[in-house]
Amino acid sequence: MALYLTEADVRAVLTMRLALECVETSFRRLADGSASCHSRQRLNVPGKTILNYMAAADNVGGYLGLKIYSIAKSGAKFIVPLFAAESGDMVALIEADYLGQMRTGAASGIATRVLARDDAHDAGIIGTGSQARTQLEAVANVRKLERVRAYGRDPQRRENFAREMSARIGVTVRPVATAEDAVRGADILVTATTATNPVVEGRWIEPGAHINAIGINVAHKREIDAETVKRADVIAADSPEQSRRESGDLLQVFGEDASQWARVRELAEIVAGKAPGRTSRDQITLFKSNGIAIEDVVTGGRIYELAREKGLGREIPMWQAEARSAERRGA
Repeated sequence: MALYLTEADVRAVLTMRLALECVETSFRRLADGSASCHSRQRLNVPGKTILNYMAAADNVGGYLGLKIYSIAKSGAKFIVPLFAAESGDMVALIEADYLGQMRTGAASGIATRVLARDDAHDAGIIGTGSQARTQLEAVANVRKLERVRAYGRDPQRRENFAREMSARIGVTVRPVATAEDAVRGADILVTATTATNPVVEGRWIEPGAHINAIGINVAHKREIDAETVKRADVIAADSPEQSRRESGDLLQVFGEDASQWARVRELAEIVAGKAPGRTSRDQITLFKSNGIAIEDVVTGGRIYELAREKGLGREIPMWQAEARSAERRGA
């Protein structure tokens, strides 16, 4: 039987420290070939719902799975069906909104760990939604932050965000009135918006800064301008292939120019030491996050194992009648 895990079950076991460990593991397994990934696909019922799905296999962990989510006017709903690689049985069905927030934050945390300057301590963040929270938490786990500035369009939301995140990360988060105020002087910058047009201008960015651009995964939108991309000395993506399909931040600058896309390194290769990351103090580094299924599968597998240990979740019978029928036929 499969174990059904609710959002509450996931929250009971998934910490940022665990998410960072799982996401780093997923990148290392991609780099050594023991994991594989299929890029996101979309089905659209015009004016109603978009269904998004992507898949991955983790040979070492022993799981295969999908991330499936729908986006409609009523909101988004996320699920991860997880299968055992050995038997093909579905072992878990995991509600995956919080899982997605945490693994996306953790991916930026890993990118920050390998690309930001070791002494980076001043952070700026644009966006004050749920994903911005896990972004900032992840960055605070990998660098000793001393100052954080946060900008969002709604003054009350950015005040609330600053107050909540100050308590969560143990560093004062100061709300600021403009995006430029968040960017100027930042060693680490996070953009976590749903913007259609750029909210960051390259002229604001300091030499030596690291940028995590995580908000956009559709071709017609972008949150950083062309100058930001052009000023980046190192550009990494969790999936360069997926970037060429949906990363508007890069697509609207590179177009179909293969020589420009050749600049985009796979983050997994940098994590594993197979490709260079930052090589000098003044380089600007950029991580373009798309969100890839191997992060969900490795993290989901660990959530499932911990939930089993803790007695969480609810078992749901699946294909039981067919199994019994097969047993009888075998007898």
